[in-house]
Amino acid sequence: METNGNEEVTSLYSLSCRDRRFSKHIHDNVHGNIYLDPFFLQFVDTEQFQRLRELKQLGLTHMVYPGAVHSRFEHSLGVYWLAGEAVHTVQGHQGSEINIERNDIRTVKLAGLLHDVGHGPFSHLFEREFLPRVLNGSEWSHEDMSVKMIDYIVDAQHIEIDAAILNNVKEMVLASSANASQNTVNEKRFLYDIVANGRNGIDVDKFDYIVRDSRACGLGCNFQFQRLLETMRVMGDEICYRAKDYLTVHKLFATRADLHRTVYTHAKVKAIELMVVDALTLANGELSISASIQEPAKFWKLDDSILRQIETSDKQELKKARDLVLRIRRRDLYQFCNEFAVPKDKQEHFKDITPQDIVCSQKNGDTPLNEEDISVSIVKIDLTRGRSNPLESIKFFQDYESDYKFPIRDERISHLLPAFCQDMIVRVYSKKPELVGAVSKAFENYQLKTYGMKAQVHDTPEKKKRRV
Repeated sequence: METNGNEEVTSLYSLSCRDRRFSKHIHDNVHGNIYLDPFFLQFVDTEQFQRLRELKQLGLTHMVYPGAVHSRFEHSLGVYWLAGEAVHTVQGHQGSEINIERNDIRTVKLAGLLHDVGHGPFSHLFEREFLPRVLNGSEWSHEDMSVKMIDYIVDAQHIEIDAAILNNVKEMVLASSANASQNTVNEKRFLYDIVANGRNGIDVDKFDYIVRDSRACGLGCNFQFQRLLETMRVMGDEICYRAKDYLTVHKLFATRADLHRTVYTHAKVKAIELMVVDALTLANGELSISASIQEPAKFWKLDDSILRQIETSDKQELKKARDLVLRIRRRDLYQFCNEFAVPKDKQEHFKDITPQDIVCSQKNGDTPLNEEDISVSIVKIDLTRGRSNPLESIKFFQDYESDYKFPIRDERISHLLPAFCQDMIVRVYSKKPELVGAVSKAFENYQLKTYGMKAQVHDTPEKKKRRV
């Protein structure tokens, strides 16, 4: 039995090496050489996939971290490569025990390659902030559009692909989304956890972007995905990890949360995002930006260049949107006034704070404010599972001789690990520099009225209040 398994692994390895003679190789600054055989090149060498070059992975973050100009194109190649490495690893370690076939490997790698092909401009701003505003609470998601785009690419480019592979690729893309298939996968369920893990959040998508984003922003990264990738093991149709790697798993989630805090939701990045959402909203009537979101044939033509289109247009209908973009270029940004962290015991029933709440907190004699003068940003940072600890859903094993899998509670490892898994931060911005003092005062009044104290860490600097 063991001999047959080794022969199968050797056969797959030899096949992989032979395929490289006919493959295109790309040198990636994170993973080194990435190889694409003709099957995957059918998808890469299309205008729909090449569009990902025009979508910055971190949206507008490069305006604060200048090095963050990497695209979803290179991230998608990275996830494709790591997906292949992951499935080859478990195949190599466990042989015919888990019965991975060549089509399984091809399916997982294709899901990794195409998982973001339906992404909108400016990272998650497009679907989480712009669309809900202009389409009254839209629940559109890039995962759903990725599935539509995959079908569109296959049809438009006349790609021959097995129907079962295509269906499984789409289910893998949706695996961690709200619209994941409700049908129970009867076999090889673990394959659906490699690219987008809806069970516990450990997947190669995170492996790639955590390292890639950290490097692009010039930040150190202590998380080493290689340790998890090389030692993962399939037990009972789910991927498990060595108990000794518990802290490495925790570091995955902690590093992701730290990136959210210091990079993705940086106060100035959010200021720019708020301005871009306002600009896109103002331009939507003229440019019909939101009209393309259900039609792949139109959607693939939408990318980050929409901002440049607004900026360079001489249409009078776009003047207000254009003026906002010019303010961004000239660094005349919405001014961050202050922030506070929502108390832990208030998070469960927290109601979003609006500009109206701030305006209504003014007292007689204060500089009058309008709702249009204020922007409020509610930032949520967690370990991928809201207030729940994702590590409670992860199974570990003692060593490779053991067939017993088990969860590990934090307190069994260290008392230094966080007891709470979510931060919720309320930030208030003044759209006009001369109103920073008035907005800051109204925001303080709101905190006193709501919590009986100033929840913010410190007062807004006097220098910022005096700016005109």
